[in-house]
Amino acid sequence: MCGSDQRAPATQFMGAITHVAVGSPVAWLPLSYPCSFLILTMFSNILCQKLLLMLMSLLIITWIIFEISESSTKLWMALSSSISFHSWNTSMKSSCPERPMNQSRIPTETKLREEIPKVTRPVKSPTEKELRIREILEKLNQQIPPRPFTHLNTTTSAKESRATILNPRGKYCKGDQLDILIEARDYLRNKKEYGGDFLRARMSSPALKAGASGKVTDFNNGTYLVSFTLFWEGQVALSILLIHPSEGVSALWRARNQGYDRIAFKGKFVNGTSQVLAECGLTLNSSNELCKYLYSGGEEVFYCMKPQHMPCEALTHVCTKQQAVSFLTDKEKVLFQKSNIGVEIMKNPKYISVSQCNKSEENRTEKCQIGTEIPTPSGYTFRGRWITAQCKQSLLNSSQINDCLKGKLIYLLGDSTLRQWINYFPKVAKTLKPFDLHGTGLYKKHVLLDADRHTLVEWKKHSHPFITVQLYSVIDDGYIPQEIDRLPGDKDTVIVITLGQHFRPFPMELFIRRVISIQKAIERLFLRGPDTKVIIKAENIREMYLDTEKFGDFHGYIQYLTMKDIFKDLHVGIIDAWDMTIACGSNILHPSDEVIGNQIVMFLSYIC
Repeated sequence: MCGSDQRAPATQFMGAITHVAVGSPVAWLPLSYPCSFLILTMFSNILCQKLLLMLMSLLIITWIIFEISESSTKLWMALSSSISFHSWNTSMKSSCPERPMNQSRIPTETKLREEIPKVTRPVKSPTEKELRIREILEKLNQQIPPRPFTHLNTTTSAKESRATILNPRGKYCKGDQLDILIEARDYLRNKKEYGGDFLRARMSSPALKAGASGKVTDFNNGTYLVSFTLFWEGQVALSILLIHPSEGVSALWRARNQGYDRIAFKGKFVNGTSQVLAECGLTLNSSNELCKYLYSGGEEVFYCMKPQHMPCEALTHVCTKQQAVSFLTDKEKVLFQKSNIGVEIMKNPKYISVSQCNKSEENRTEKCQIGTEIPTPSGYTFRGRWITAQCKQSLLNSSQINDCLKGKLIYLLGDSTLRQWINYFPKVAKTLKPFDLHGTGLYKKHVLLDADRHTLVEWKKHSHPFITVQLYSVIDDGYIPQEIDRLPGDKDTVIVITLGQHFRPFPMELFIRRVISIQKAIERLFLRGPDTKVIIKAENIREMYLDTEKFGDFHGYIQYLTMKDIFKDLHVGIIDAWDMTIACGSNILHPSDEVIGNQIVMFLSYIC
């Protein structure tokens, strides 16, 4: 076919070209076409197909680019919209709560919000100590509920309240219990319908230098039961004082837990010959740079304003000053005027007569020892001597005391009511001599030594808060838990602890936290030195009319009960200075030597 010489007419040629151009298959060409024309036709057809493919590829690429561009724009708009909405929603969250979104209307936004992970801070679980503190505070808040106070006339009146001896007898015998029912009434003679009055009961025989506290039971309905144990024979005076009405108790409790501003602290910083005083405190609200003195992971914190050009380590001394700050209202302050504090309720009979009644003398054979449960009342005074209600005390002479103290290391940790022991010890152990550590002031570390018998007695104040206008050194300062943790402990180590008086002007949480820290430190001590002897001296009562909001005995009584509750499961000895000072009628911060002597006799009964 390719070798044919036949030529097609022009019309046929043009027709063939036209037909091929339309796209008919090459197989449709007449077999009579010359070979050259067929080749040209095939070449033209391939060229057209290539051009068509290139054009289609170009169109496809253009369409893809356009779609990507459109999708990217929509994605960016949706993302921008989501981020903007999320930001606005977060900023408005506290005042405008979120509403459920309609997913059919904004599917892209909803999907993106679900995919973006939420950033949340981990919630810190309260520690065992924090839970214990909350538990104690909640319990106290229930026991001391808010009481409405509108006028003095609606508060408890000692004059109008009634005291009635239950089952009165013509003859009372030593060892009997005497019960008195108190019916509280207000100044308008209306019976009170709730309890909470702060009462103090005491019986005494001044001629015998005898005294004991009474146990008060609050029925929370305006009535109280006061129980006296008739410990001795003779004429006995009965006294029941209304220290504060329940409305005053409620006001004191609210005011106490309202802030730290009643006491101001000053710190002395020393750098060579330069000295600077700076404001300090348990809390400080300031934008200036602060020095933070931390203990136990920040549980105990003391702050000072950092002086210019001095490091925080330059703090050497601290002192305090009472501030003219009160959280009581003017109306509430009337409740704490001297005429309204400590008013006698008991009118008749003022005295009862107690006889021996042929009863044999009670002979206590069980020796006082650490871990013995303390009853209420825990004892009484007779001829000036403290006699415990539950055990037999050791009455030792000077030689026996020296033998008992031989090889003993005695650490007294607390406030100035325990520092009184340092001054009294040489009167009962005459071989103990002061050792000068070159400190200054009343609140330096005090040491007594008997080198021959290897006896050490050391007093060290507890750390912040410590209230005094005198500068005291903080160079070797230590919180009581720190001091306990520094002692290895053994059978010849004795620790005596007291605190409370310096905590009264501050929120109750501070005291609870410190006592729990001491409890934990004692538990650690018993692990490494189980034979170590630990004795808790309770705080004592003090002046009744002196700055009640800051230092009143109501605050001390709550601390006294809290301390006993926290330490009840520990194997420790208790010297019930609260009960002892009520029995002695010692309404003074620093009791007489007679009271201190009775405390030390009780101490020796525990360790000898």
